[in-house]
Amino acid sequence: MEIVKHLTGDPAAVAVVHALLLGLGATAIADLAAAALHRLGGPPMPDYALVGRWIAYMARGRFRHERLSGAPRAPREVATGWAAHYVTGVAFAGLLTSIWGSGWLRAPTPGPALLVGIGTLALPLLVMQPAMGHGIAASRSPRPVAARLRSLVNHALIGIGLYLAGRVLSLALRP
Repeated sequence: MEIVKHLTGDPAAVAVVHALLLGLGATAIADLAAAALHRLGGPPMPDYALVGRWIAYMARGRFRHERLSGAPRAPREVATGWAAHYVTGVAFAGLLTSIWGSGWLRAPTPGPALLVGIGTLALPLLVMQPAMGHGIAASRSPRPVAARLRSLVNHALIGIGLYLAGRVLSLALRP
């Protein structure tokens, strides 16, 4: 990673590259872990097509739905949803590195990564689920407790992914 610093000479650009690598790695790790848990009988994988559909409707000025899953499909909603999922992972990594700084990247610890992962649980519970027609903390969904638990697991996996990706990135950052 030192080559990035030498090529750019700009600490802000280096921070962006680090957040990008950390976020992409963390999200991939979380997705692999979620898939493994699902294969072992755990919760289903999130449906990122619905996220893509929500984004498509937002682009048309509609931010809230009575039941987004019943709304007509949007073009490229699957690709849009998956892209948004990975962009969000990069944003979470940016949040982590902006709060704990480059020192955390040199010597990652699980606490800050888990705090960011679980702390960002507020987004699906208070923004996404209500906007998609499921109510605050999935209170209007068919199985609210299961939906909340699934969100908690997904965000804990992001925290674990941030930590593990941080460990890998820290090896690349060593002089």
